[in-house]
Amino acid sequence: MSPPLLEVDDLARSYRGGDGHVVHAVDGVSFRIGAGETLGLVGESGSGKSTIGRLVLRLEQADRGRIRFDGQEIGALRGEALRQLRPRLQMVFQDPFASLNPRRRVGDSVAAGLRAHGLAPDAAALREQVAALFRRVGLDPGHLDRHPHEFSGGQRQRIGIARALALKPRLIVADEPITALDVSIQAQIINLFLELQQDSGLSYLFIAHDLGMVRHLSHRVAVMLRGRIVETGPTAAVFEDARHPYTRALLSAMPLPDPDLEAARQRLTYTAAPFAPDAALREVTPGHWVLG
Repeated sequence: MSPPLLEVDDLARSYRGGDGHVVHAVDGVSFRIGAGETLGLVGESGSGKSTIGRLVLRLEQADRGRIRFDGQEIGALRGEALRQLRPRLQMVFQDPFASLNPRRRVGDSVAAGLRAHGLAPDAAALREQVAALFRRVGLDPGHLDRHPHEFSGGQRQRIGIARALALKPRLIVADEPITALDVSIQAQIINLFLELQQDSGLSYLFIAHDLGMVRHLSHRVAVMLRGRIVETGPTAAVFEDARHPYTRALLSAMPLPDPDLEAARQRLTYTAAPFAPDAALREVTPGHWVLG
């Protein structure tokens, strides 16, 4: 087997509130993502999903743990070494309205990374590269000089994806990229992610609440609760043979398309309790791990 593209080991990040209370947002998280693979990261709000995304991208510094990307330790990179890493790790944000500068033409927003890294020899070449990115994500290159308010939410998210693709990354962290969109547009954006992965071999860390979309998009799934992964494994194994009670409760709340099945289904509840001091992930079937 080829080595993973991304390896995260024992990652931790805590925050101290104004009253001195410490919140362990991420507490000893480990996972792998292979080349061309999607890991779906799910869990309730506040479970630490977005913090993991920021730590992987080096937007925040971890308190402890190791992050290895494409064979290189990146957790301690600084200065020019970190700048050289940036093109290979990109992000698509949750809010397509807030993630674009309202005063800047969208073509300029997409071109910013190309310009910063000197990847276009002149203005004409830069504009053509941005136009090609627009075409790649299903947008009209004739709209490069428009401002964000002239686009719909789905179109703005496509612009955000084009901006992430501009530097030809190997891994994209997609942090709730469809939450702010209408249901019909969500499906279009997910299909775009799949097409880009098939064409370019992209890897994704896909952070989401929508279990249905995660199941459709992800090769493997990791379920987070209070800063820890409580269950992880191949998507089919987690969805069809969930072992942790929290995972089962999440799946029981997932809407079903059949109204009769939906009406007859019993919702499960999960009563939060402190993790046992010796709690650790244990392999229950090949590749399927559960905290216990």
